[in-house]
Amino acid sequence: MSRRRLRPEELELWQQVAKTAERLPGQAAKRPAPVAPKASETSPGKPPPVPSDPFPTFGLGSGAKAPPESHDFLGTTSDRLSRDPVRMDSKAFTRMKRGKLVPEARLDLHGMTLDQAHPELVRFVLTSQTRGLRLVLVITGKGLREDPHDPMPRRRGVLKTQVPQWLRMPPVAQAVLQISEAHGKHGGSGAYYVYLRRRR
Repeated sequence: MSRRRLRPEELELWQQVAKTAERLPGQAAKRPAPVAPKASETSPGKPPPVPSDPFPTFGLGSGAKAPPESHDFLGTTSDRLSRDPVRMDSKAFTRMKRGKLVPEARLDLHGMTLDQAHPELVRFVLTSQTRGLRLVLVITGKGLREDPHDPMPRRRGVLKTQVPQWLRMPPVAQAVLQISEAHGKHGGSGAYYVYLRRRR
């Protein structure tokens, strides 16, 4: 069985990968000569790409380069909301964050299960928009506090995490302009301001 020759695009891809690799310290390993593509596989007038280092070596153990520190987690719900762009009037947003705007209606989801809370939230938001309300308050609570003597891990604040996600999904997403954690006098991290779009 004969070995298949690499196509020019495969060699080019390998070159990009090889540029990111680093050699092991010490003697360089012997490398076989790179395989050049057939003349029929290259376009006329364009020289075939030549790999600079088709067989790189990688650092291991103490000679390995430490990977850059990165965090894959998205942060808390509060962190994610604070990174959201401001879609409403910036002056009104500042006043809302400072607790200067008074919510026109409120929904308390305390003690509800996810199955009970979701339809209540949908009904509340759509009804509020129909009534022409702009700022409403959704109270979720902060979730159960962890017991240091309980060895069993428990999810905290399921509604607190879930409500902003529900507000970004149909059928209520079209009604919601802005979601923000409430000011302390309106419930703080246990409640959300939901600023609604004007009904067309």
